[in-house]
Amino acid sequence: MTTHDFQDGNGEVPAHHHSNGNGWVADTATVEPSVYVGPNARVFGDARVFGDARVSGNARVFVNAKVFGNARVFGDARVFGNAEVFDNARVFVNAKVFVNAKVFGNAWVFGDARVSGNARVSGNAVVFGNAVVFGNAVVFGNAEVSS
Repeated sequence: MTTHDFQDGNGEVPAHHHSNGNGWVADTATVEPSVYVGPNARVFGDARVFGDARVSGNARVFVNAKVFGNARVFGDARVFGNAEVFDNARVFVNAKVFVNAKVFGNAWVFGDARVSGNARVSGNAVVFGNAVVFGNAVVFGNAEVSS
């Protein structure tokens, strides 16, 4: 049995290299063959990545998070909890999307931005810099949020 330590406090767990990109995927996670998981990217916990999604760079998708459609998570970005990133959304650099947050449409979240709680970022919205979007906040259309 092959194992990997995802540095999440669980130590070595059963895992494998994904066939498309060679990144580590925990055996508890679900990643379709169509997905690209880059060599330094990680998908673990009960996370699900499917469709034409890409997880690359040092990105991490974990706990119960879902990334799907044509979504991209890259750089040092993190998507976790029950968060979802889908459609053509992009989450990158050091951004974090977590708890029950959703980023979708053509939205971008990047820099050190955080989207959490039940927040929604959609349409062509951009959240960047040190911006924090949380609670039940909704950012949509062509909105830009930064700090």
